[in-house]
Amino acid sequence: EVQVLESGGGSVQAGGSLRLSCTTSGNVYRSYYWGWIRQVPGKKLEGVAGINSDGVTQYSDSVKGRFSISLDYARKKLTLRMDSLEPDDSAVYYCALDVSFPTLFDRPLYQGQGTRVTVSS
Repeated sequence: EVQVLESGGGSVQAGGSLRLSCTTSGNVYRSYYWGWIRQVPGKKLEGVAGINSDGVTQYSDSVKGRFSISLDYARKKLTLRMDSLEPDDSAVYYCALDVSFPTLFDRPLYQGQGTRVTVSS
């Protein structure tokens, strides 16, 4: 079993920055893919960014160039740096782990309780 805990959400004005962190514990295998997904009430989950332990990354088109994901596997810690935030980035952000990028962004094996990000115009 894997435990996932996010932190770092909050409120910011458009154009601002936030950093989300995710710490994990339990049986966290090096082969896992790590990522951030987000959800707006009434809408489906959206994959935001993902990374594996080799440093291979994927980003959704909506955040490319603005968000940066990083992984410290030794500390089992995932970070998402979000710059140039827009009101459409407002959502609950979840840290997630799975065995591949496609499933990570669809129905992840593990995810946390989420942290809310609100961007005002």
